[in-house]
Amino acid sequence: MSCPRPECGSSGRGWVWFAVLLFALAGCADGGYARYEGPTMGTYYRVTAACPVDVGARVEAELEAVNDEMSTYRPGSELSRFNVAPVDAWFETVPALVEVVDAALQLSRASGGAFDVTVGPLVNLWGFGPEDRVGIPAPEAIAAARAGVGYTALETRTEPPALRKTRTLYVDLSAIAKGHGVDRVAGRLDAAGCTDYLVDVGGEVRARGVNPAGGAWRIGVEVPDPASAGAIQRVVLLRDAALATSGDYRNFVEDAGRRYSHTIDPRTGYPVDHALASVTVLHAAAMWADGYATLLSVLGPEEGWRFAQTHDLAVLFVFRGANGFEERYTPRFAAYLAEP
Repeated sequence: MSCPRPECGSSGRGWVWFAVLLFALAGCADGGYARYEGPTMGTYYRVTAACPVDVGARVEAELEAVNDEMSTYRPGSELSRFNVAPVDAWFETVPALVEVVDAALQLSRASGGAFDVTVGPLVNLWGFGPEDRVGIPAPEAIAAARAGVGYTALETRTEPPALRKTRTLYVDLSAIAKGHGVDRVAGRLDAAGCTDYLVDVGGEVRARGVNPAGGAWRIGVEVPDPASAGAIQRVVLLRDAALATSGDYRNFVEDAGRRYSHTIDPRTGYPVDHALASVTVLHAAAMWADGYATLLSVLGPEEGWRFAQTHDLAVLFVFRGANGFEERYTPRFAAYLAEP
């Protein structure tokens, strides 16, 4: 346990490419609160919690279990083994992996493929996966990789829990598994009798109860500009809910003066290219907040806004306008905003 100054941002690549770019304005743990932190999933975790027992080992164990189940960076993980498993055969696995893949498929169907965890070949081709890539892919290579993408070839079964692919697929859960990890840690804290906590994994957060000062957890959403690192766009008052942000301003590549976002549109094979700079989603579960944030980032400022309205989501959009960054947020999100 320690009590450092909270910092925003993330630590690199891998599971971080859909990282939530926000940080907790929560001060050091005190008044019966303990702070736990360390590396996980290619980024960091921080937990501030009021618990009747020391939960550090439980938090570490839960995050390690998520890695063992869902990381594409571990050849022996459940997901990595499924990716190389035979086509058309049911791959029996842990219930949690089936749960996350099933949620991803629901998001895929709702968005017409804007969200698609089989996007892995394109993610790797553009250099945002486990293997380093140099340069911008040729159109022929993009078309070939895109031909291997398609959520309709992925199936789940709950009893007994299993996955199946009807053709060769490479599943990458980076857009949803980190949020699931936050929920798993929150579940461990609930089971341990923790009354109040904030769980932060690479910027994905979930809160319960109150902060050490006795009020709502104050979460800062960053200005989506690398040149303004640490500047706050908005402060959200979070209690008994989760928050996730997806943006194009932390993980990207540049070539010939052009910036290419890490967010790949599975429908085109190319990084998104629109005015939407970041999307912040508030939801009861971090897994769903995580997935929706990525989905809306792919859809963009107009199609994404219509989707958020149709599905009654609590969302903050920050996009690039003629005079700098502009905001648009749904009525459900407005209820959680702190006064400017």
